[in-house]
Amino acid sequence: MKEIKSISIVGLGAIGCAYGSKLYDIDPKGVKVIAGGERLKRYRKNGFVINGKKYSFQYVSPEEKCDPADLIIIAVKGTQLPKAIEDMKNHVGENTIILSLLNGITSEAIIGKSFGMDKILYSMCVGIDANRDKNDIHFSSYGNITFGEKDNTNYSEKVIAVKDIFEKAHIPYVIPQDMMHSLWWKFMINVGINQCSAVLRGKYGVFQTEIQARELMESTMMEVIRLSEKVGVNLNKDDLKKWYEVLYTMNPNSRTSMLEDIECGRKTEVDSFSGTVCELGKKFNVDTPVNRTLYNIIKVIENKEN
Repeated sequence: MKEIKSISIVGLGAIGCAYGSKLYDIDPKGVKVIAGGERLKRYRKNGFVINGKKYSFQYVSPEEKCDPADLIIIAVKGTQLPKAIEDMKNHVGENTIILSLLNGITSEAIIGKSFGMDKILYSMCVGIDANRDKNDIHFSSYGNITFGEKDNTNYSEKVIAVKDIFEKAHIPYVIPQDMMHSLWWKFMINVGINQCSAVLRGKYGVFQTEIQARELMESTMMEVIRLSEKVGVNLNKDDLKKWYEVLYTMNPNSRTSMLEDIECGRKTEVDSFSGTVCELGKKFNVDTPVNRTLYNIIKVIENKEN
């Protein structure tokens, strides 16, 4: 695997800006941001201010012909994934590596149907507390990008290539031996903290201080744990403890991405969270009443505010 020199990014929300800025800092010419229409015009006009520093990324429209990227990072919401797949087609080549930082456990398979699973590394970000207000992004923690093949007992060439570029950019990363366990662990977190924060309109501090908020969050997570046993991932209560170790490091005044969506009147990723939990519950005959209730509540909120 050759060294990663060209990187294309789809999605400049808080996550895309946070990690995109680190990669831009080591080589501004090596990073392209794919954007079209009014978004492209707005990006070129306003740029971004990330932790107080102005960034003017190299923006390209989806229609623009270009050499394939060595690495593509997808950092959009689940509702935007079909459009992202269409927009990035001109950037995918034979040796392109694709990292999907989307929440949930389904995006890699969806992307793989279009471009081949051989290009995919499983990935997620944990512990980042970035928040976005228009073109102004602030965060106090980068968290880390956890990535890899399903099994990383021995690192593949793709994993080594991404590891090397992250080290150059000073992007914190973790390469777990069992990537599917890690992916389901993050799924469990999102199902819990994202959805409950949206319903309670609560920032991280609410879950750090209010026992009732934590009990609601845990009840949603336990349904994911029971489903994980059915697919051989086998999450357990030690994984809950590991999440709490992360939770108490978060900025209490920061918001989850789903709370941001609700407050801004945007569609949420509820279908990727409780929607997926309920579908798997039906498949494996596991009752999921808490997630079913959260799904219905969040759908009503979406319909009222959109």
